Amino acid sequence: MENNKKSTKNSFMIQGAVLAGAGLITKLIGFAYRIPVANILGDQGNGLYSIAFGIYNIALTLSSYSLPLAVSKLVSARLAKKEYKNSYRVLMDALLFALIAGGLAFALLFFGADALADIYQSEGLEQPLRILAPTVFIVAFLGVFRGFFQGMKNMVPTAMSQILEQIVNAIVSVVAAYQLTRIFAESGQVAAYGAMGSTIGTLAGAASALALVALLFILYRPRFQKKMLHDTNEDEDHALICKALILTVIPVILSQTIYQIGHTLDDFLFGNLMKLKGFEEAVIKSMQGVYSTQYNQLVNLPVAIATALAATTIPNIVQLNVQKKHDEARAQITSVIKINMVIAIPAAVGIAVLAKPIMMLLYPNLVTYQPLAVNFLMFGSSAVVFYALSTITTSILQGSNYMKLPVIHSLASLIMHVIIVAGLLYFTDLGAYALLIGNVSFPLIVSLLNCRSVAKHLNYRFCPMALFGTPLVASLMMGIATLGVYHSVHFIIPSNFVAILFAIIAAVIVYVFVILGGNCFTDQEIIDLPMGLRILKLRNKIFRRK
Repeated sequence: MENNKKSTKNSFMIQGAVLAGAGLITKLIGFAYRIPVANILGDQGNGLYSIAFGIYNIALTLSSYSLPLAVSKLVSARLAKKEYKNSYRVLMDALLFALIAGGLAFALLFFGADALADIYQSEGLEQPLRILAPTVFIVAFLGVFRGFFQGMKNMVPTAMSQILEQIVNAIVSVVAAYQLTRIFAESGQVAAYGAMGSTIGTLAGAASALALVALLFILYRPRFQKKMLHDTNEDEDHALICKALILTVIPVILSQTIYQIGHTLDDFLFGNLMKLKGFEEAVIKSMQGVYSTQYNQLVNLPVAIATALAATTIPNIVQLNVQKKHDEARAQITSVIKINMVIAIPAAVGIAVLAKPIMMLLYPNLVTYQPLAVNFLMFGSSAVVFYALSTITTSILQGSNYMKLPVIHSLASLIMHVIIVAGLLYFTDLGAYALLIGNVSFPLIVSLLNCRSVAKHLNYRFCPMALFGTPLVASLMMGIATLGVYHSVHFIIPSNFVAILFAIIAAVIVYVFVILGGNCFTDQEIIDLPMGLRILKLRNKIFRRK
């Protein structure tokens, strides 16, 4: 029994590491290619691109974002009872759902592009939206296949497809954005064509990823069909599966839609209220570009790991709850929250202390609003922690069949978010800083409400020092060392890149040293990590522990 528990934990950590690693790689690729694209598009092009992507994300959420999680949850629940035929039926019904939902989202974006451009007061917005329309349709099917493999606790297809998607996206986005801005440089619509070029990469990446997962499914299908031949369970009615799928999808759609609406509402409120105050459209788009590209891109990078770990959490928590192994489920909750905080907190501190050097290095062409971008990073990096925590606690609640709670929490936070952002924009002169305050407050409120529900409904006891305190202390020590090393190296070698490189190396060494020496992880938690035994032996050797 003990070996089975250990095997389950190791499997969770390995699969989590696979998906988290892929998530980090894709985010790094995405971050890397967005740097040249941002410099090519300029502030106005970035603003237009961010508005289009905000609308696209809502359409994506309504049609397909929830499908990987929903399919994963339903498939894992049936596989826990060895219902292979019913798991396959979930896949078929989910594909039908993707066809309908993806088709509706496509029609909304493609035929409603002109109307959306008028609503958002953004000339040229219709061009990138019409490229993103078929992307939504493709991603709906992509999400179903990813969810099916995740439900089988196989994160490799999702990881491979994510990496391929981002590589294709990066190459096509840079090339298309450059070519279109060059061709239409004198047209007066260069920002719109540049944004459209970048979205062509999104379409190409999604199509490549779908082709890959479809191929992997075709190769895997004969093996799964053999398992279905030995399945003696009663066939589940398609109507019941569709009902279960819809009941699972709707809460996820609502919670994620609320989250995505927050971003596009920010665009809507900022564009209209700033114009009401007399700001020119070019200035408004430029500030939106700074917020969405230079700030959000960096903040979202470490959150990708939380999202990846959340995806691996769902099937495991579902299975443990089905098997009535509640103590093991709570132990897994502790592990996944702790790992998230160990990653998110130092990321937030590192971004804050190196805000100006990072902006100088990554966006040399975007100097007009550079002080604004630096201040965004310095004062808004805490959003990394709150988004990571809200994401993982939402998945924990959904995996434990408390599907409605994250929706209620997100809705309450959205109401507060709109009041805060609209109030600050209208009654103060904070301008773009109102968006920053809203971006931090939204996940903070969701995190607090989610944590309260996890403690109450799952009988889970949070240990603030182990989960948050030790990583925070280690991160602050790391931040001091990082800042000191950066300025020291820069004084000796006046190169921003070299100074940042040495500062990051010092940050990693100091943080890992303090975390391992500060008893953040128990011996068993370290063993459960990938290469855990080696890490444990290294820690014991360094700190002379038995």
